[in-house]
Parts: sequence; C-alpha cells; structure tokens
Amino acid sequence: MNVRSLLLTGGGMVALLVSIAVAVTIGPADISTADVWTSVASHLGLGESALAPLRDGIVWNLRMPRTLLAAVCGAGLAVCGAVMQSLLRNPLADPFVLGVSSGASTGAVAVVVLGVGGGAVSLSTGAFLGALLSFGLVLLLSHTLGGSTDRVVLSGVAAMQLFSALTSFTVLTSADAETTRGVLFWLLGSLTGADWGQVLLCTVVLAVVLVVCLGYARTLDAFAFGDEAAAGLGVRVARTRLVLLCATALLTAALVSCAGAIGFVGLVLPHATRAVTGSGHARLLPVTALTGAVFLVWVDTLARTVLDPQEVPVGVVTSLIGVPAFVAVLYRGRSRT
Repeated sequence: MNVRSLLLTGGGMVALLVSIAVAVTIGPADISTADVWTSVASHLGLGESALAPLRDGIVWNLRMPRTLLAAVCGAGLAVCGAVMQSLLRNPLADPFVLGVSSGASTGAVAVVVLGVGGGAVSLSTGAFLGALLSFGLVLLLSHTLGGSTDRVVLSGVAAMQLFSALTSFTVLTSADAETTRGVLFWLLGSLTGADWGQVLLCTVVLAVVLVVCLGYARTLDAFAFGDEAAAGLGVRVARTRLVLLCATALLTAALVSCAGAIGFVGLVLPHATRAVTGSGHARLLPVTALTGAVFLVWVDTLARTVLDPQEVPVGVVTSLIGVPAFVAVLYRGRSRT
C-alpha cells in the first residue's frame, strides 16, 4: 500500500469516526460530543459515566446502534457494488443485481403479512431467508444457462421481477392499510429500531466478506480484461466468480434483512471512489468501504431529522442524492472518452 492509499484510508477512518460522533449528537435531545465519548467510554469499561440514565440510554441504546448500523450498511453495500461491477464487467451492476433485495422483500412480507413462521420467525429472519432463496434461484438459472456474466445478470433480473411480483401480490391481496404502510416503509430502506445484535451481525459478516474480497483483489483486477484474459493469467474463472458472488450475496442479504433495500449506494459510490483511487482493488475496496460508511451515516442523519418528527425512508434520500450523482459520473465518463 503506497503513501496515497495510506492517506486516503487514514483520512477516511478519521472522517468516519468524526461523522459517527457528530451524527449521534443530532436529534431532539440535546447531546454533545463529550456526552457521546463519555457514554461510549463507560460502556467499554474505560470509566464511569456522569450522564443521567435517560441521556445515556439515548446515546448508547438508540442513536449509537443506528449510526453504527448505517456505517456498516453503507460500507457493505459500497464494497458489494465495487466487486459486482468488476466481476460482471458491468458499470450498472450493484448489490441488488442478483435479486437479493426482491427476495428479501418477499420473505419479509411473508412473515409480516401472511404470518409465516407463526410468530417464531422475525421480519429480519424472513428477509434473510427470502434473500438466500432468491440468490439460490439465480445461481441455478445462471448455471443451467451457461454461467457467463450476461447469464448471471439476466438470471438476476428474472428473479428480481418474480419476487417483486410476489411481494406486490401479497401486499395487495392480504395486507390492511396500516400493515401496508409499515411494510412499504421498510421496503424503501429504514434503520429504525436498529439494535446492537444487528450491528454485531452485520459487522462480522462485513469483516469476513471484506477480507475475502481483498484476498481476491488481484484476481478482480484480472477480470477487468475479460474472462479469457483472466483464465490466461491462471485465474480459475468459474470458481472465483462463484466464491465472490456467494460472498457478496451473503453480505447483501444480511444488510437488507436489517435495513431494507437502500439503493444507489452500491451503484454510485464505487464509481466515485474509483475516480480517486484508480481501478486497483487493493486500494479501491478499503476506500470505497469508508466512503460508503461516511455517506450513509450522514444520509441517515438527514433522513431522521429533515422532516422531524416524521422520518423519511433512507432509501428515498439515497435515491434523491444518487440519481444526480450518477448522472454526473456518466457525464464525466463521457468527457473522458
């Protein structure tokens, strides 16, 4: 890792820590950054908190888990997008191209609306199982069709449309108005109700998948020249693609099950980061993760405060920001060519 990469990574980590500390202070309750550090230090066994129990609970039990989950989701979605774009050689690929989000939506709706599981299965569990089912279908379809990158994408589109139709049909035929509104809010992306269990789960999955993807960094660089060129360099194309598809699908499923479908993070941020770091994945992936984390922390802060006391779904805000940003990236690429 060269000096530039170290500076970008170090700067990103500082920006992330500052963003988390400041974001936790924003809200109806008057919380300072000193209160945040005091609460965190006390819960980590580094001292005793002088905060009142109510203020400590706001920091540690409400705002901190939500902010950290936003950071983890932003990092994970951005990393998955960067890997998918390189693996499939498609600049429009994102973490949801495999139909994972649609399958998660169907699983969540089946639990909430149809009562699948008899109350023993939570919304997050249902969403995770639905995501895995959708990805399994994509793997089966793409394998029987030849396993090439275009077949993977087309299989993902087919699965996406199928599970989207099942979700819509279930909501329209079985849900009442109140349930429909709650499901719709979740489907658009929401970090409401984030807890430490979700933060731990998503952090562990992100760490494992990021390590796996970094281990394949040079292989991902080789994929930029096409499957034949990568095979000529000694890459086991089919096996590598399967491993990375499974890794990114698992991470996406975990994130979607906890936060819903938050769009455009995995589509836009890899392009923006690639313009700064270059295409080498050993540099691209860590910086992309940090960029996604910082971005979603502030997007979630905006979503929960801009229309206070009403909350805007995070996915709506990311789309409103992501569309013009993506158009700008397209124009920049056009000017370069």
